[in-house]
Amino acid sequence: MEKLLEVNNVSKHYGDYKALNDVSITVEKGSIFGLLGPNGAGKTTLIRIINQITMPDSGKVILDGEPLQPHHIQQIGYLPEERGLYKTMKVGEQALYLAQLKGLSKQEAKARLKYWFDRLEIGDWWDKKIQELSKGMAQKIQFVVTVLHTPKLLIFDEPFSGFDPINANLIKDEILKLRDDGATVIFSTHRMESVEEMCDHIALIHKSNKILDGSLIDIKREYRSNTFEIGLVTPDHVATTAALKEKFEIFPASFKSINNELQYKVKLPDSSSSNDFVSFLTAQGQLTHFVEVVPSASDIFIETIQKN
Repeated sequence: MEKLLEVNNVSKHYGDYKALNDVSITVEKGSIFGLLGPNGAGKTTLIRIINQITMPDSGKVILDGEPLQPHHIQQIGYLPEERGLYKTMKVGEQALYLAQLKGLSKQEAKARLKYWFDRLEIGDWWDKKIQELSKGMAQKIQFVVTVLHTPKLLIFDEPFSGFDPINANLIKDEILKLRDDGATVIFSTHRMESVEEMCDHIALIHKSNKILDGSLIDIKREYRSNTFEIGLVTPDHVATTAALKEKFEIFPASFKSINNELQYKVKLPDSSSSNDFVSFLTAQGQLTHFVEVVPSASDIFIETIQKN
């Protein structure tokens, strides 16, 4: 796929503190890229460099084939974790002002705002002041302002903060639609379930260094461990457990079932196939549950951080 953003060997220091150490990422057009890491890892510093809020000490950033320049800020929409709306201004007045800062005419800004306010059913907020809105309501306004000028690159830093589950799902669907309509998204969050649902690629930053990068599916394949969760109805639990222990590594498992069955996680040797394992199990009894244990984004995050 075609690249929209390239970050090449970027480093950043604040005094003696190294915020980023020779970090490189590539974000493909029309994708959602998950930028992950613990608090203080360097994610926000990288986002601020892409937004030209601060400059790298070394390395370079390329946007759509060009070295990053001041005019590119018009092609980026940024929703920061710390929101920046003026609390005493009216919603409509502030949204118009921020839209014009992004290069829209007043007429075009009004038309686009009407579309988004109608779409999110917030039209009656136009004359309210930001301070009259809840955190989630203000977050919706900031989301609209971020996407209004249809930028090439959207950067969302903890976009679901302050939302109840219904509105979080609404904004998630809007981000996916923007991606489907051609936008490219960098998505920074600690909500690993959102990473599972939304991200095509991820990079994990820890202590200023990138320690993991790639397609989420490929990373899951790399971290899979040939482990299966099984449910087995058998006349002799003790004998079947002994037979399993003799051939495989087994661990306790627990899942809801209507059967009185053995429940285990079983790790197969690398040389064993799932087909052979199924044949072994069916010789022991009735196989009622068989699922490969695929590592979640959360599992991968925790394991990789602990290793490093």
